[in-house]
Amino acid sequence: MPPSMKPSVLLVNPWIYDFAAYDYWMKPLGLMYMASYLRENGLDVRLIDCLDSFAPRTTRPAVEPPRPPRRKAGGHGRFLRQRIAAPPQLGAIARPYHRYGIDPDSFTAMVRAAGKPRAILVTSMMTYWHPGVTATIGMLKEILPESPVILGGIYATLCPEHAGAHAGADYVLTGAGEGHLDFILQTIMGLAPSWRPDTDNLDALPYPAWDLVPHADQLPILTSRGCPYRCPYCAARMLNETFRRREPRRVADEIAHWRGRMGIRNFSFYDDALLARPEEMAIPLLQDIIGRNLDADFHCPNGLHLREITPEIARLLFRARFRTLRFGLETTDGERQRALGGKVENIHFEQATAYLREVGYKPDDIAVYLLCGLPGQSAWEIGESIRYVRAHGARPILAEYSPIPGTALWDAARQASPYPLSEEPLFQNNSLLPCAHPTLTAREYRELKRRSRGL
Repeated sequence: MPPSMKPSVLLVNPWIYDFAAYDYWMKPLGLMYMASYLRENGLDVRLIDCLDSFAPRTTRPAVEPPRPPRRKAGGHGRFLRQRIAAPPQLGAIARPYHRYGIDPDSFTAMVRAAGKPRAILVTSMMTYWHPGVTATIGMLKEILPESPVILGGIYATLCPEHAGAHAGADYVLTGAGEGHLDFILQTIMGLAPSWRPDTDNLDALPYPAWDLVPHADQLPILTSRGCPYRCPYCAARMLNETFRRREPRRVADEIAHWRGRMGIRNFSFYDDALLARPEEMAIPLLQDIIGRNLDADFHCPNGLHLREITPEIARLLFRARFRTLRFGLETTDGERQRALGGKVENIHFEQATAYLREVGYKPDDIAVYLLCGLPGQSAWEIGESIRYVRAHGARPILAEYSPIPGTALWDAARQASPYPLSEEPLFQNNSLLPCAHPTLTAREYRELKRRSRGL
């Protein structure tokens, strides 16, 4: 069937509406896997990425003049942005609020150029980014009123009732997208599926359709789904019930594929447990990357597990050109470490940083996430954690706590917060420090932030 005669589907990565957003190697990985599944079923798939930092602006905003975002050589950087009015619920917050991504006129032009798709799939990320999702869907419904809009992703999965009531989509689907493939094709689009993914075998899935991305300075690589740990602040188990892995060789094959086909030099890993049981994945994968001499750099913006760093793994990470290392320590308070699942202790941090420095990493290369604003967490505890991390040759990064519905900490978060967290996901925004202890005042937070940056 000629491409023009194929039934078409439009995939959309929506805007972010927030006080702050930065492109830390962010790409809609799940959406691009869905694109490949739909292609396997003979559909003409098109993509609009509202977060494309390289897209030209078609209009000159009245409030803020257009400017190209600053991008880093490693594939991360700022988004395009426009200042907009904050939602009424956040009106008391004295901070600028922005639409991150392409301007609305550019979006309109792209939607009109997509023709008349049989269906539109929209993904979603943080629960408190739902205003950007709603705005995106609203414009899609206005321009293409006959095309049903399907919403999936993290917000749809964690807050399905809110999404169903407020997002404006015709369908809200929870969980992994491939589980709904038959429903999308048969019920919504009236098509008979000709191919179904083997969800038990991640290596049987086709590669994500990254060729649809108009500008790619980095690509994320999937090595697993789910997580073997049960951290009480994390939604990993709700998004993927089981922990499944690919074969390390097949992961290296995919890296080599995109390196050769698209010339990509920077790859990111957002897996929740890349270093867990390292003999299964990390060690053979790193050895394969080194052996292939791929001339690529690798970045791990998610929190790697400090407990797994040995002299061998530190050496392999350095030789494989893992440039960006982020580790999850959360706190140096022993009692809270145990309350958060006990997957790391201070001794693991001290050993790991020593091993990493021995192989050539500098203190600023070894970045450690410290949670800030947990229920019951004092400003003193956060300050002590910052001091400890710096004293042992690493760089602390404050990770403001965002309460997530359904996690083990959710009830404590609701009790600690002055905001109606259950009623409105906007109040789950970590920029608000919605569960902050009384000692963590705005002034004290600014001071802790300054100290974490070594100022």
